[in-house]
Amino acid sequence: MTVSARRGGAGAAKKAPANSPHKRGHGSPAIVAAAIAALGVVFGDIGTSPLYALKTVFLLDGGAVRANQADVFGVISLMFWSITIIVSIKYVTILMRADNDGEGGVMALAALAQRLYAKRASRAGMLLVIGIVGVALFYGDSIITPAISVLSAVEGLHVTVPAIGHLVIPIAAVILVGLFVVQRFGTGRVGVLFGPVMVLWFVVLAAAGLGTVIHYPTVLLGLSPTYAILFIVAHPTISFIALGAVVLVITGAEALYADMGHFGRSPIRRAWFFLVFPALTINYLGQAALVLHNPAAKANPFFLLIPDWGRLPVVILATAATVIASQAVISGAYSLSRQAVQLGLLPPLTIRQTSEREGGQIYLPAVNALLLIGVMTVMLAFGSSERLSTAYGISVTGALVVDTLLLLLVARPLWQWQPWKIVAAAVVFGGLELAFLAGNLSKIVNGGWVPLLIAAAVVVVMTTWRRGRQLVQDDRKAKEGSLSEFIEDVRVRKLPRVPGIAIFPHPNKDSTPLALRANVKHNHVLHEHVIIVSVITAQVPHVPIMEAYTYDDLGFADDGIDHLTIRFGFSDKPDIPRALRAACTAGVLALKAGEFKHASYFISRGAIRTTQKSGMIRWRRSLFIALAHNAADPAARFGLPPLQTVTMGSDVEI
Repeated sequence: MTVSARRGGAGAAKKAPANSPHKRGHGSPAIVAAAIAALGVVFGDIGTSPLYALKTVFLLDGGAVRANQADVFGVISLMFWSITIIVSIKYVTILMRADNDGEGGVMALAALAQRLYAKRASRAGMLLVIGIVGVALFYGDSIITPAISVLSAVEGLHVTVPAIGHLVIPIAAVILVGLFVVQRFGTGRVGVLFGPVMVLWFVVLAAAGLGTVIHYPTVLLGLSPTYAILFIVAHPTISFIALGAVVLVITGAEALYADMGHFGRSPIRRAWFFLVFPALTINYLGQAALVLHNPAAKANPFFLLIPDWGRLPVVILATAATVIASQAVISGAYSLSRQAVQLGLLPPLTIRQTSEREGGQIYLPAVNALLLIGVMTVMLAFGSSERLSTAYGISVTGALVVDTLLLLLVARPLWQWQPWKIVAAAVVFGGLELAFLAGNLSKIVNGGWVPLLIAAAVVVVMTTWRRGRQLVQDDRKAKEGSLSEFIEDVRVRKLPRVPGIAIFPHPNKDSTPLALRANVKHNHVLHEHVIIVSVITAQVPHVPIMEAYTYDDLGFADDGIDHLTIRFGFSDKPDIPRALRAACTAGVLALKAGEFKHASYFISRGAIRTTQKSGMIRWRRSLFIALAHNAADPAARFGLPPLQTVTMGSDVEI
């Protein structure tokens, strides 16, 4: 007999879980506090683009873009409308409505698309591939962003204190190591610390640009889209080259979306429209006016915009802001990594919850260490933000294109968009982003291959793990045999029963857990209560308690062998003991929650051995085994008490 612990019919309203962003405080003080915290995590990347974006435009290709009115107005128009179209309209206004129960990012968007196209198996597989490519490109961006951001700020010492310019790399290295060390304390605490700093940063950005704009108000004409069009028509080759640097003003847009689960939609939108967007616009206008009236300033227009007396304090503030910029992509990498693990695209990783209230605030030690190694390697290899800028942009624009593709796929079933709206979005968003991508292709030979190589490595790891996991499951299923036949055999043999509860985590209720077979074979006994637990990761971030369980007595109500399916959202911690106690409280299990205090947990796990079977080439089999050996302990992953957990099973072949 099967009993589902769900209430309400198809028309029942679905309540958001307590730790969902949608159920956070809606009062003004709460939103303001959340917006300030979001400033400390979400907007650091895009907020520090003024340090290097305009400078890179004028230094690109030996100064192809000149410091005259037509070029300056054309570039500033391209920058303003790129931010407006890609960030303000596409991400903040539209894509943030396509959250997967509060979670954002390419992985959540791909999962949402899969759910919407669940009845079309071929399209669901294609959507998964698109999601893998998108998250791989984001990892490439996550390696470059911290290095270029911190370096660009510390390099301000060349302007303010030239005597210590040779210490730029060591100072940047110390700052980056410190940033990754503090990650273990959680994004919430980091956001509280960094939020006020970013408020000050955006105020300084606006103040620095405002004086120059007031002095040269004609620069406001550059906001007209006609100047961007005239620039492209008059100088098609130069404008194409310039696009490779203009894209730097929208770096961080994907991280902004990926971090939505940490703080919610409303605080991010308010912070963007009321502070971040105006401050960025004013600062870019100020830099453009400065370059137009002092062409020599194009060497470093951001710091030369600051009066002499304020440059050193701004260097310090800029360094703090770029550390925060790195936080945006680091937090996004944590979120996407957990989603990938829950969706079976990465091996189980150790995930630490850093907030008791916010499910999205997590810390992944392995991801943190790999990011630190990658960031330090590219920083030492390139040596300057100018050289790093040649490697920056390809992964960013690729991720933007992937998000747009997924947006076009979900728009009709999710919002009932008419075909003309979808075509318009494809032309405006897709056309602009493909132009950015094309403009960055020339960077491949000069360093752009680095993020592409990182992305390719991530794709190989994800596809290898997914394929190897399927082969392991097939081999285990053959060795496990039928669970119903096993139960029949146990009933016939009338094995002795010992007091207590035995829990066997297992992916399904059709086959027998290897640990259960091994226990019966070697010990010739069964516990009084045997519960086979299957954990399912739903393609939503959180699962309400009354939709989380399905109980099955496996055909016999008197033998004490039962099956329980537990559904976790991909942003939930899969804690089996806590879920079992909650199942007792909810009346799903006819046991008392306190009885699980002394329960025994049996993990089915054996060595993975390679064979000559077809299905995966040799080097991928070796990679899969290496990944499996370094995967997180399943006992730790499922929150099982170490002193009550036993590992049993047999070897598995692939």
